[in-house]
Amino acid sequence: MGNVEAFRKDFASRVWLTYREEFPPLPGSTLTSDCGWGCMLRAGQMMLAQALTLHFLGRDWTWPEALALQPLDTHTWTTTAAKRLVASLEASLQSSPGTSDHSLLPVHQAQAPGSAEEADPHLKEMYHRTLVSWFGDSPSAQLGLHRLVRLGLTMGKQAGDWYGPAVVAHILKKAVEEAMDPGLAGITAYVSQDCTVYSADVIDSHRAPTAGQASPESSDAPPSPQDDQPASSRAVIILIPVRLGGEKTNPDYFNFAKSILSLEYCIGIIGGKPKQACYFVGFQDDSLIYMDPHYCQSFVDVSTSDFPLQSYHCPSPKKMPFSKMDPSCTIGFYSRGVQDYERITQELSKVLQPSAKEKYPAFTFVQGHGRDYDLSASLTPEKKEWPFIRDPRRTVTTAGDFVLL
Repeated sequence: MGNVEAFRKDFASRVWLTYREEFPPLPGSTLTSDCGWGCMLRAGQMMLAQALTLHFLGRDWTWPEALALQPLDTHTWTTTAAKRLVASLEASLQSSPGTSDHSLLPVHQAQAPGSAEEADPHLKEMYHRTLVSWFGDSPSAQLGLHRLVRLGLTMGKQAGDWYGPAVVAHILKKAVEEAMDPGLAGITAYVSQDCTVYSADVIDSHRAPTAGQASPESSDAPPSPQDDQPASSRAVIILIPVRLGGEKTNPDYFNFAKSILSLEYCIGIIGGKPKQACYFVGFQDDSLIYMDPHYCQSFVDVSTSDFPLQSYHCPSPKKMPFSKMDPSCTIGFYSRGVQDYERITQELSKVLQPSAKEKYPAFTFVQGHGRDYDLSASLTPEKKEWPFIRDPRRTVTTAGDFVLL
């Protein structure tokens, strides 16, 4: 397979979450669509979905039907256009041999040694379909928009408000921690404090079970692929809100962003242009490659066993110059276990070494816990959008203190 085709297949296999309409009313409102305001939440969902894809399916997994998707040739979708495209895709797939939808399998039929990376295609498709269903647009979906909006209410955010990348990081963390589906018991999330990742806190997250999550034995979801880890170990999604400049992204950080996106355990960056969020997944030369949530598609009922998957995958990447990137963003990493995390910190320490141009790192790793410097409880949602407020109680100065260039 050529490099271009391999890229297309990899990109189209990523889970694409966009605006939707005609879904049940969101918590605390009568809104039945997030068109025009929910793009950062959708970008966050996409980054979370990529972490879960790595967790359950592995980095090399691709969707067999990825290259069958038709290219997008418009910048927006109306409901009619979306329905027409999905209908045409379904018709073409039904006429092709060996491309029928796979229904969900109960766990006792899907038991297999090792992770899904070693499983047969049918089991992989079960993982894929279950993963997508967690992001459905209904109140019961574990990581769906309704759940994220409900969690946002506790931070002073309403449906219809603008959500920034730092607030979304905290919402995603709560959503993963509070998810009751046993299939998600083997993964949790961590959000950095004040541009600082406290290693002891991350290691504790790897080792300590999350309160409120049930035992995997009773799950109807895919078994967690963690046979090579201790029973008490869980994966951690590390979310790091940063600001790469003042009013605009400082050009000195362009190479830093390229280095971050080149790392195999990086799950991307949520950010975008001012007031227009997107999910950055890579780069080419001096342009970022991103997935765009600004397509208004119709509600899909993911509770059915054969719901259409086509509208959850995007065939066409978009590009944006680094110079147009908003400086406020959240960087994500996936760490499967403590050994993974140690390797991540070693490799990132090289990327974070300040160069002649980059006088200060975008974030830093510190040994120990951050419990003595936890500001999140006293911050309003507006202040959480500025993740660089220093703790006046902090008397130790580190090389990671953030200074805008």
